[in-house]
Amino acid sequence: MILFVGLGNPGGKYAANRHNIGFMALDRIASDHGFGPWKSKFQGEITEGTLGGEKVLLLKPMTFMNLSGQSVGEAMRFYKLSPADVTVFHDELDLAPGKLRCKTGGGHAGHNGLRSIHQHIGPEYHRIRLGIGHPGHKDRVAPYVLSDFFKADQDWLDDLLRGIGDGAADLARGDTGRFVNAVALRTAPPRSSGGKAKAEAPDQKAPTQKAPEEAEAPDTRSALQKLADRFR
Repeated sequence: MILFVGLGNPGGKYAANRHNIGFMALDRIASDHGFGPWKSKFQGEITEGTLGGEKVLLLKPMTFMNLSGQSVGEAMRFYKLSPADVTVFHDELDLAPGKLRCKTGGGHAGHNGLRSIHQHIGPEYHRIRLGIGHPGHKDRVAPYVLSDFFKADQDWLDDLLRGIGDGAADLARGDTGRFVNAVALRTAPPRSSGGKAKAEAPDQKAPTQKAPEEAEAPDTRSALQKLADRFR
């Protein structure tokens, strides 16, 4: 079994917050791939399904962000999973809005949800970093992540979540390259060059040349013959 964890805060008050983009990612995967109804377990909400031939558990901790590790640790112990079986979806201040990066191990960079997970299972789990941008100053971080996405954010946010749904099966199989490509096809689709060769207009024809046999023969008459011929 593989465990996908989405980070966020419980309750309608926080549902559309930037900090809850991890919850949004899991909701998209569950919706796109026909997972069962969410149930309360492991101090969180869970649902099970299959992705890429792998059995996958989706978990949204309901402990509030700074205690997320309690829920993750419970689920891991129950299913006898290792950190290598866990992938956490979370908001990332250090990435531009709509950008996505995959990472395994490393520090928590001050993210309260990751800090809690580090404390309960260690750092060697997989992470899907979902860019939300930075407010510009550390004193504005807390109100920024606990505020809703702007209306202007909805297009890139929808593209990002659709891409995550598209690539979820690849991620479950461990193919992060194909997963990232699936997301990129939504967030940065390739553009056609738009340059087309101009077709030659049907009435524009190259000038024709006379065939050799059509060229005029040289005049070999004598001056007297030419004069006589003029009066004939």
